[in-house]
Amino acid sequence: MNRMNMMEQVHLAGEDEDDIYGGFNEYNATLDVDDLQHDSTFQKAVMRTSHGRRPPPTAARGLGGVPGTAAKGGRMGMPSSMGRLGTGMAGGGQDMARPMTAVRGAGYTSAGNRAAGFDPMNQAGPAPPLEPKPEESPEEKIRQLEKKVNELIEESCFANSTGDLSLALEKAKEAGRKERVLVRQREQQSMGDQINLDLTYSVLFNLANQYAANEMFNEALNTYQVIVKNKMFTNAVQVLTMGNMNYGRLKVNMGNIYFRQRNYPKAIKFYRMALDQVPNSHKEMRTKIMQNIGIVFVKMGQYNDAITSFEHIMQEAPTFKTGFNLMLCYFALGDREKMKRGFQKLLTVDLRIDDEDKYLPHGEDKNYNLILEVIKNDSLRQIERKKKYDAENCIKTAAKIISPAIEAQFSVGYDWCTEQVKSSQYLDLAHDLEIDKAIMFLKQKDFNQAIETLKSFEKKDTKVASTAATNLSFLYFLESDLEQADKYAELAMSADRYNPAALVNKGNVLYARGDYEKAREFFKEALQNDSSCVEGLYNLGLTNKKISRLEDALDCFYKLHAILRNSPQVMYQIADLHDQLEDTAQATEWFMQLIGVAPTDTSVLARTGEIYDSEGDKSQAFQYYYDSYRYFPSNIPVIEWLGAYYIDSQFCEKAIHYFERAAIVQPAQVKWQLMIASCYRRSGNYQQALETYKKIHKRFPDNIECLRYLMRICTDLGLPEAQEYATKLKKAEKTKELREQRATSGTRRGSGRGRRGGDEEREGSGGGRRGKSKGRRPHLDDIGDEPYQVRQQEVVEDQDANYSDPLGPQMERPKTAAARKQDNDDLFDEDVGDDLLPE
Repeated sequence: MNRMNMMEQVHLAGEDEDDIYGGFNEYNATLDVDDLQHDSTFQKAVMRTSHGRRPPPTAARGLGGVPGTAAKGGRMGMPSSMGRLGTGMAGGGQDMARPMTAVRGAGYTSAGNRAAGFDPMNQAGPAPPLEPKPEESPEEKIRQLEKKVNELIEESCFANSTGDLSLALEKAKEAGRKERVLVRQREQQSMGDQINLDLTYSVLFNLANQYAANEMFNEALNTYQVIVKNKMFTNAVQVLTMGNMNYGRLKVNMGNIYFRQRNYPKAIKFYRMALDQVPNSHKEMRTKIMQNIGIVFVKMGQYNDAITSFEHIMQEAPTFKTGFNLMLCYFALGDREKMKRGFQKLLTVDLRIDDEDKYLPHGEDKNYNLILEVIKNDSLRQIERKKKYDAENCIKTAAKIISPAIEAQFSVGYDWCTEQVKSSQYLDLAHDLEIDKAIMFLKQKDFNQAIETLKSFEKKDTKVASTAATNLSFLYFLESDLEQADKYAELAMSADRYNPAALVNKGNVLYARGDYEKAREFFKEALQNDSSCVEGLYNLGLTNKKISRLEDALDCFYKLHAILRNSPQVMYQIADLHDQLEDTAQATEWFMQLIGVAPTDTSVLARTGEIYDSEGDKSQAFQYYYDSYRYFPSNIPVIEWLGAYYIDSQFCEKAIHYFERAAIVQPAQVKWQLMIASCYRRSGNYQQALETYKKIHKRFPDNIECLRYLMRICTDLGLPEAQEYATKLKKAEKTKELREQRATSGTRRGSGRGRRGGDEEREGSGGGRRGKSKGRRPHLDDIGDEPYQVRQQEVVEDQDANYSDPLGPQMERPKTAAARKQDNDDLFDEDVGDDLLPE
């Protein structure tokens, strides 16, 4: 009966028979839900589950207010042995268990779906209120501020290490401001005894360093003084400076600042104070301070005091730098014996580098070879190479300096240094010293000694022989002995095929012989062996330019420009190639950059003026030509252009100055004297022109052009000397014809007159050619090698209405030729007849 009642109840609970979740929420009717509400054991079990910890839902509640009970007359399952609610049983005597689906916990109840919707996580209820954030205590605020100060110090140091000095100083100042705020807050909280002196010291020390890095030396010194004079920083200084050196490091920094200010007495004072405060156990620190003291004495010219410091260092902890400085002091005092002893002492300094054999590969040990690939160029290996290079550089430089001083002859002194090196641990440097000896002979212009020295290496080991042969090839190439240069270039390549200098020398020989294609191959091979060989790259560009491969040449010079940013030669080649490629805009831009690098190069200025002139910009062309003339007033092409420019502009008086300069540079050229007289005649100053022509005739009596214009001017002015000059002109022309007949052995007799007519024709057409193209460079050939008389109507015709003269309006010319008759004008265009000759 009970089972029937329960089945009816289940049927009523599930109004929809198709509900797939129906039947999973039933419970045993014999248990009362209200009893479960008050059962402490059951409630404790529920609270230990996630169901019991959920917030109450806002949906409709079941019986007794228990969350999630939606079924009518159902009952909750009892807690299982695992602390989990079991499902209800179908009947009291039936053993079939319900599936452990926990549909109530997941929200899959038929009534619940219809009442409150799908809410498996039961999130529809109100969230519990957030816990209010507790206010920071004063101690916490101070702790956060102290952390911020430390962060600012670190940021300042990082900015300094990356080179951003201004940002480093700004961060250091901000750290100082926040540190002062921190101190005030501690004092306001009556926590003055807890002030962090280590932090204050760190802030001041970093600030002083940043001031010094930004060259604010007075501020840096003041900050260091604050640290030094405050005795409360003693413990902080001991902690941050390794405990035993106290204020020694600070004194060294202050001494460095005075050294940079060239205040050498104070620098020595602070270095000595630091030396007194650094204990003897810190030998390396004391050695560095004493080295600074010695350098300051050298700067002050007190070499004896410097020698005292350096000698003490060489006894305690010798280094190459100190030994080299000691050698310089001995050299300044001229003490030969001490120089020799110092050089020998320098050769005893130990580099403290392990045996180089450890970097040699082992043929059978693969693991060792793998390790070798890793360590052969690591940071430690690079440090060892740098130390070795510095040591060798000190030894070779010291030998070059003292060789002329320790013996009467340079070669004898250098030989002594070489012998000392051969008997020392730096035996490998002996060959390098021999090569340097030959180079020193070259600098002294003693080529024979240099060649003899280099020839002694022909039978030495491969590397030295290749270097010597390379230098010999270069020497013979400079002497234009291409056979010997080729021979030693071949020797250098046979000794070391990968020697880029030898390949460049071979290419230079082929280039000089005109074999550009083969030279190009050798230059390319040199670049394959050493991509940074600037000589090979430059010569390759020249070779490409020579064989008209302008684009390839331009590419070479652009690559070279990336290596040598401010090389005038490279920039000129780029500009010249753009000009040859008719890229005028790029050529002008590169010439302008070149002028910025070499502003006094007269050829570059003239070339830039020529480009502007070809573009028709006369004013800019004149400016560059004039600048070229100012730096080099003896450049004939520039003088010629300026004179022609003023004649084209109808300012003949100004052109006279340049032609006079040309006449001084080339006094044997009658051309410039004739141009001076022509300018006088064009400007209407006939008297001065006549005097100039007379001087020319006196110096060059056989000049036909001078006699012709003398006759014309005298006839025009009505002077009696006209007949005399006419006679001389006729005689000079006959003499010229006879000379030409003897030279050509058969030239017809009238050639002299025909050439003279050609000269007349060229003279008359000069103005027309001059106005033919505005962009064409003015030249004296356009005007005529010989001047002609300018008439008023010709001046008007020659003027260009479209051209604005940069020199201003033309001065009014004297109108002395305006009233001449046409018959007289025609007279000057004809040859002198026999009727004008004297009877």
